[in-house]
Amino acid sequence: MKITRYIRRPVQLTLLSSALLAAFSLPVFAATLNVMQNEAPRSMDPGNQTATFTGTVLDPMYEGLLRMSPQLKPEAALATSWSSDESGLVWTFKLRSGVTFHDGTPFNADAVVANFARHLDTKRGLAASGRLRTFLDSVTKTDDSTVVFKLKKPYPAFLNLLTTGACLMVSPAADKTGTLDSKAVGTGPYKMVQYKTGEFVLEEKYPGYWGDKAAGPDDIKWTWSAEPSVMNMALQAGETDVINPVPPQFARVLKNNPKFDLHESPGASVFWVALNTDLKPLSDVRVRQALNYATDRDGLVRAIMSGFAQPANSPLAPVTAGYDKTLNPYPLDLAKAKALLKEAGVADGFTMSIAVQGQDARIGQVLQSMWAKIGVKLDVKIMESGVWTKAAFADQAGKKADNTGAILASWSSGANGADLQLRPLYYSKSFAPGGANLGFFNDPKLDEMLDKAASTLDENTRNAIYVDAQKEINQQAPQVLLYYQNDLYATGKNISGVTMIPGGQIVVKDAQKK
Repeated sequence: MKITRYIRRPVQLTLLSSALLAAFSLPVFAATLNVMQNEAPRSMDPGNQTATFTGTVLDPMYEGLLRMSPQLKPEAALATSWSSDESGLVWTFKLRSGVTFHDGTPFNADAVVANFARHLDTKRGLAASGRLRTFLDSVTKTDDSTVVFKLKKPYPAFLNLLTTGACLMVSPAADKTGTLDSKAVGTGPYKMVQYKTGEFVLEEKYPGYWGDKAAGPDDIKWTWSAEPSVMNMALQAGETDVINPVPPQFARVLKNNPKFDLHESPGASVFWVALNTDLKPLSDVRVRQALNYATDRDGLVRAIMSGFAQPANSPLAPVTAGYDKTLNPYPLDLAKAKALLKEAGVADGFTMSIAVQGQDARIGQVLQSMWAKIGVKLDVKIMESGVWTKAAFADQAGKKADNTGAILASWSSGANGADLQLRPLYYSKSFAPGGANLGFFNDPKLDEMLDKAASTLDENTRNAIYVDAQKEINQQAPQVLLYYQNDLYATGKNISGVTMIPGGQIVVKDAQKK
């Protein structure tokens, strides 16, 4: 594969030149920070998407009542103070005064109530609502600067939850127009100038921002490419200041180049294959276990990630509290895999499809080769990001109609804990499209564990429950675990102030460009 890439480089450079010419066609300001990522944003509405790299684009434009501090602890943002009653079910927040949305709409208690009402409305169908509705009962106004949240049950991760995309404040006026998916309107230090689908997002400083107006570049321009060589060459050519994530095959080259800084840290992203447990023969746990035994995770890390990852042994990442490093449920064992298929009545194997995004095509191809050794013929369907999203989040009828057997995906709860990693992916009430349970896994035993853990205040007791939950998920195998990706981003030497939240979300609103 490396030889192929070098042979094709002249073609790629031609493509790069035309792509960059289009992407940078707008006037470039002197203090514009140019950022390139490997996928396009899925929505300009933070409550209608759950993708890490979309969250990165939206971060400068939106704020929640709380935000994550550099120490990865919730701190004041649009709320100045908060308190709870002894039960942990009633939370009172005091709101910051003098704040306006980018469209001039005032931020106040009415705006907060409207923001959470849209998520509690099951008819809205917003992508990020599910994680809120599980625990949130109501949000009410006491006065213009005070709101009260009532929870259905204690939830230790509640404050962390308020820092996530579903809880970022959008203009109620903009929400009513139905244009938020294409036009961001928040309270953040940057406002949207232009979003040209398929090409770029341009943001500029919001002059009415309530906070520090001096921090950060004058403008932030986001572009994207699913082609690793394009990302690498854009940085090398000086056409972009930051790339995220760094394609692992280029990481060592950039690390050794004195013109750039490669930033590497343990990640929270779990790469996995969601298996459609509604579809035969994947509805048989033995078949799902067989696919796990047939997966060489060490080989994947070498072939795909150039060593910048760890083989996954759990649905939780090592940086997440409650992770159990002792688990080793599926060592590579082709004989065991074949025996399980025979027990399940498919000794000769079967054919299944997997939906993958363009940048993950190589992973699909490697899995295709691995699973062929046990007679499984894998049809790798490579899709553009928007098409993949529709396929991944299709409901049971949609996936059955398309005969979609599996989805290759990644998920990160960042620094927000085990519940926000496990509940969206494996809880029975998180079925797509309302949640990210892409394979429609339904396990009452696991549901009970997750509910119990989420309401357990003692951390040690809670983590012990999560250990049991990891074991249950591994045993039932609704997925094929792949690896934990290290967080990798690169900047030019003239760039400072960019930070990373575990899981791949870079924060660029305080960046400085010399």
